Amino acid sequence: MPPPSRRPFGRTPAGEAVELLCLDNGALRCELLTFGATLRALEAPGRGGRRVDVVLGYEGLEDYLRWDGYLGAVVGRCANRIAGGRFTLGGRAYTLVVNSGPNHLHGGRVGFSHRVWRVERLEGDLAQLSLSSSHGEEGYPGNLEVRVTYRLDGSALELRYEGWCDQDTICNLTNHSYFNLAGQGGGPVLEQEICIHAGGYTPTDPTGIPLGRVEPVAGTPLDLRRPIPIGAGIDAPFPQLSQSGGYDHNYVVDGPPGRLRPAAQARSAASGIALEVQTTLPGVQFYTANFLAAGRPGKAGAVYGPRHGFCLETQFYPDSPNQPQFPSCVLRAGERYEQITRYAFSLDGR
Repeated sequence: MPPPSRRPFGRTPAGEAVELLCLDNGALRCELLTFGATLRALEAPGRGGRRVDVVLGYEGLEDYLRWDGYLGAVVGRCANRIAGGRFTLGGRAYTLVVNSGPNHLHGGRVGFSHRVWRVERLEGDLAQLSLSSSHGEEGYPGNLEVRVTYRLDGSALELRYEGWCDQDTICNLTNHSYFNLAGQGGGPVLEQEICIHAGGYTPTDPTGIPLGRVEPVAGTPLDLRRPIPIGAGIDAPFPQLSQSGGYDHNYVVDGPPGRLRPAAQARSAASGIALEVQTTLPGVQFYTANFLAAGRPGKAGAVYGPRHGFCLETQFYPDSPNQPQFPSCVLRAGERYEQITRYAFSLDGR
């Protein structure tokens, strides 16, 4: 097993040095950036024994600074949307930065996705990165410390999220990787299969804010409980799909939150690569890159566009700080935030 490595990857406009870290356990190989704790590359074995890079990313730091979409980044303090950029905690109202129409998205204007993280550990099969978020940053209360550990475990990549704060606050971290199991330059993912282990979802208004209820997927194009091609129902005349240009929905993962359990599976017939996602979190956002700009330059000469990848963002539900009937993402002072998501790969010979 090659030892982990690190090398320079450029500097931010503020002069902060960004590094690229590499882990390789012989089964999987991944590249991480200290900018956004980003998963830049993830190579899994495909047919014929060749490794296939299955996540979208950019060649240089300048593209991570230039383009939207959060490719591979860890987002926070709060993943997904908060209505109107406002919430109340402990009887006090907080106003956040609004950066997605009328709402707050993925931590705000900068968020954790555009910060440079510290390398705490880089050894063997793991890389651990940490970040400090000060009281008032993007409008959130409390001085929050977070840590993300990437670990290669056989044919799986495990992400462990941790956090603690000196005041009650909101904490909801996720990884925003775009998967393409045919390879990161493989074009649209519409023929790849998806299965999501969820009997319910949270319908939203046209701005992506949940309407406050969980509805069954049965009888709708959002029913992905059995493997089907992503493209089979993506353009169905169903209002929840039409308003978001495809899939961009929070699914209520079957089974009790807090326990590591299956959330989703995906497969590419072209490469033979299959992916299983497990998580301790209550939900997963399935997003089909509907708004990824056409002609966007990717790694190794690839060109990306709409539906060239899919995201499986494990999370607390969108707008949960304002919806007490949803699982709570409140992190109390003195308590510890700890969640796990695993991405396990196999070669599907079908």
